[in-house]
Amino acid sequence: MSQARVTAAEGMETTYGFAAVSGAEEKQERVNDVFHKVAERYDLMNDLMSGGLHRVWKSAMVGWLAPSKRSGWRFVDVAGGTGDIAFRIVEASRGAATGTVLDINASMLAVGAERSVKRGLDGALTFVEGNAESLDLPDGAFDAYTIAFGIRNVPRIDLALSEAFRVLKPGGRFLCLEFSDVDLPVLDKLYEAWSFRAIPAIGRVVAGDRDSYAYLVESIRRFPNQANFETAIRTAGFDRVTHRNLSGGIAAIHSGWKL
Repeated sequence: MSQARVTAAEGMETTYGFAAVSGAEEKQERVNDVFHKVAERYDLMNDLMSGGLHRVWKSAMVGWLAPSKRSGWRFVDVAGGTGDIAFRIVEASRGAATGTVLDINASMLAVGAERSVKRGLDGALTFVEGNAESLDLPDGAFDAYTIAFGIRNVPRIDLALSEAFRVLKPGGRFLCLEFSDVDLPVLDKLYEAWSFRAIPAIGRVVAGDRDSYAYLVESIRRFPNQANFETAIRTAGFDRVTHRNLSGGIAAIHSGWKL
């Protein structure tokens, strides 16, 4: 049913779910195609993959970030095209925070920009098309860098982590929310059965797209576990690296500081 997790972030460069790919360019093309297809149903996708818990997990991530309520506090949310995390951050800051929402996928950004206008947050947020591996952003510009359910889709995760470190101010914080390695013996079997048997089938029925949902499940199973991903974050230069498991490790929030 499944394959072993890669033991280092670099191992994701040549894997597209359980399939081998020639390298970063092929993986990026295939991932882009997935997210063009699911952009309008992104919240549904996360509901299916988390049983609706992604909303609770995202709130937990923003709660741990504790955005400043002082004017001038800036963040960048990467792979956050639909705006879900960015909206929460601005609201948690009581409107003080300003942010850049960056995504490689124009379809996802279009959804987020439209939602931002409807929420009256377009003055606080800028939506930018860009690549996490090479951010067209200045050094030391942000107080926080966030990424939720996106980093496992980046071909060269080590480059994305290095870029996160570069664009943060000294004292800035990196936070990543990602599906992870379940650490409860019974729950892991139940979650794996749900993921591989139910999610692709539901994706086919609800969204008419089994293959995209199958890839997303497989990409979760291949992503490095909590300890190995922490090692990658430290290698990028971050200090005080730690994580919090959510729902028995179905997801985890990883934290690091640029000190």
